[in-house]
Amino acid sequence: MYKITKSISLTLMFLLMTLSSINAQLINPVTWNAELSNQDAKAGDVIEISYHATIKDGWYLYSSDFDPDLGPMLTEVEYKPNNTYQIAGEFTPINPKKKYDELWEGDVTYFKKHGEFTQKIKILKDDFKIEVDISGQSCSDETGQCIPLGKEFVLGNKEAKVSSISSVTETKNTEELKAVSSSGQPAEDESIWGFMISAFIFGLAAIFTPCVFPMIPLTVSFFTNQSGGKAKALFYGLSIVGIYGLFGVVLAPLAGDPSVANAISTHWIPNILFFTIFIIFAMSFFGMFEITMPSSLVNNVDQKSDKGGFFSVFFMAFTLVLVSFSCTGPIVGTILIESVGGAYLKPIFGMLAFASAFALPFTIFALFPGLMKNLPKSGGWLNSVKVVLGFVELALAFKFLSTVDLVYHWGILDKDIMVAIWIAISIMLGLYLLGKIRLPHDSPMDTVSPPRLILATIVFSFVFYLIPGLFGAPLKMLSGILPPQTHHTFDINAIVRQEVENASISNGEQNEMLYPVKYGDIFHLPHGLKGYFNYNQAVAASKKFGKPIFLDFTGHGCANCRKMEDNVWSDPRVLQRLKEDYIILALYVDDPTKLPKSEWITSTFDGNVKKTIGAKNFDFQITKFNSNAQPYYCLLDSDGEKMIPAKAYDLNVENFIEFLDNGVKSFKK
Repeated sequence: MYKITKSISLTLMFLLMTLSSINAQLINPVTWNAELSNQDAKAGDVIEISYHATIKDGWYLYSSDFDPDLGPMLTEVEYKPNNTYQIAGEFTPINPKKKYDELWEGDVTYFKKHGEFTQKIKILKDDFKIEVDISGQSCSDETGQCIPLGKEFVLGNKEAKVSSISSVTETKNTEELKAVSSSGQPAEDESIWGFMISAFIFGLAAIFTPCVFPMIPLTVSFFTNQSGGKAKALFYGLSIVGIYGLFGVVLAPLAGDPSVANAISTHWIPNILFFTIFIIFAMSFFGMFEITMPSSLVNNVDQKSDKGGFFSVFFMAFTLVLVSFSCTGPIVGTILIESVGGAYLKPIFGMLAFASAFALPFTIFALFPGLMKNLPKSGGWLNSVKVVLGFVELALAFKFLSTVDLVYHWGILDKDIMVAIWIAISIMLGLYLLGKIRLPHDSPMDTVSPPRLILATIVFSFVFYLIPGLFGAPLKMLSGILPPQTHHTFDINAIVRQEVENASISNGEQNEMLYPVKYGDIFHLPHGLKGYFNYNQAVAASKKFGKPIFLDFTGHGCANCRKMEDNVWSDPRVLQRLKEDYIILALYVDDPTKLPKSEWITSTFDGNVKKTIGAKNFDFQITKFNSNAQPYYCLLDSDGEKMIPAKAYDLNVENFIEFLDNGVKSFKK
C-alpha cells in the first residue's frame, strides 16, 4: 500500500509539471503607435493623426475599407468626444493590399509587416486633448488563428500619455495600464509581490524540516575543506535557484495562457486532482508515508557530483533537490499549483523566491562557516515543522474542492461549511502545538516551548476570527479564498434583508425589475443587490426603466472578483449607486451550465460553437470588449454600447465611486 500511494502521488505531481508542454504562449502580433502632424496646433488648425501598425512576420492586419458584413473585424477608430476638437475627415488606410479571402468568401484589404491609417482633425481649442481607441483583427497565415486587438491613445498639445487596451493576450483594460506588464500579462504588482513573499516564507520553512536541516553542516564542511570553496559555495546556491527556477519556466506557458488557465482553475478534473494532491501532501507531512524520488535517479545524479570542479557542484545541488524532495516536494507543488491561473511570470517568480530562501543558509554558512555555531541542534522540533505544514496543506486542499462546488452548483461546501472545516483544522493545529496531539515521528514533550505557545496563541486567535463567519460575518481578510457570501446557508444579514424586502413587497413597494430573472435560480448578487444574468434581459430593463447598465464580467473561481465585492461593493456609497442608478448585469465566464441548442453560438473569434453559459459569456467579453480578464466592469447605455473606458481590479473605493458617477453623467448626456 505504501509503494502504491507513493507512486500515485509522484505520478500526480509530475502530471502537473508536464501539463504545460501542450500549450504555447499566445502572442500579440501587432504593435500600434500614433503621432500628430502638428502637436503645437492652435484653435482653427486642421491636423492629421497617423496610426502606424507594426505587424509580426506570418501575420496580417485587416484594413478598414471592405464590406463590414463580410465577417472579419475592420480596423476602426472610436473617438471620445469633447469640446476641444472635431472630426474633419474620413479614417483612411494608406495603400492596403487586396485579395480574395477563401475563409470569408469575399474580397478583403489588409496589411503585412506595416500598416498605416490617417484621420484629419480640426482643433477647436488651443489646449486640446484627443482620446481614441483603435481596434481591429489580426490573423496568422500559418495557423489561421485570428486575434482581436487594439490600443488606446491620449493625444494632445501637451505631454501625451499612451496606453494599450487589452487584446486576447492582454488581461487588463485601458485605464489600468499601470497594472499591465510589457508582456501583456497582468502584472498586479501587489498580488505578485504577495505571492513571492509567501513563496519565500515557504522556502524558509522548508529549511527547518528533517530532510533539509541536517544537510546544512554536511554541505558547509564540503566547501570549507577544498580550494576555491567560497566561489563554489556561491555557485552551489545559484545552482539550487536555477534548478527550481526551471520548474517555474516549464509551467509558465500554462499560467500565461488565459483561456487554459481559466479552464484549469475552474474545471472539476484539475481541481479534484489538486484536492487529492494536497491531501496526499498533508498525509505525507503527518508521517503516514514519504514521497521520495526513485533511488536510481538519486544515485545517478549523486555519482556525477564526484567528478570535481563546478560541474560536480551543480550535481551536488541537484542531489540536494532530489534527496530533500520528501519535504520540499509538497511545498513546491503547492506554490506551482497556486500560480496556475496567474500571470505568465508568476510560477517563475514563485520558484525563484522559494529557491532563494531555500539556498540562503547553504550559501551563507559555506561563505561564513563561523556562523554555524549559532545554529540550533537537530531534533524532534524539525518534525513539528513538517506537521504544521501538513495542517496548512490540509486547509488549502478544501479551497480546490470549494471551487468545484461553486462552479458546478453542488451546494455541498457552502461558506459556513468551509469555515467550520477550517475551524476544526485550526483547533487541531493549536492542540498539536500545545502537545495535546501526537503523530508518528513526534518526540515526547514534557513542556511547551515559548515559540510553540506563541504560535498556538496565533492559531486560536484565528479560530475566534473564523467563528462569526458561521453566522454571516464577511471575513474580508479571506476574500477570494472562502466561497462568496451568496453561498452561505445561515447568513443573518441576508435573512434580515429578505424580511425587509418581503415587507416592502407586501406594501406594494416592489423594486423595479423584470421578472422572472433568467438564471436567477443559479446566480446571485452579493449584498442583497438585484440584477440580471442575461445580456438581452438587462438591455430590455435598461430601456424600460431608463437606467444605464453596470456590466460585471465575473467568475466562480475569480478571487479578485470576490475581493472587489467584499471590499469595494460593500461600501455604503457604492451600494447606493449600484442599487439606485444602475441595472446590474453579472455575466459568469466559467459557468458550465449547458444551454439549449437554440441558444448556441458560433464564435467569430475562434470559430468554435459555444454551448455553455460560461463559454458564451467569455466569448462575448472577448469579441465585444477585447478583454479576457475578470473582474472587468463596463458601463453601457440602453443600446448596450460602452459609455466610458472600462475598469478592472482596483480596491480603491474612491476610484470606483468616480467610475460609477462618470457613467451616470455620460448616460444623462
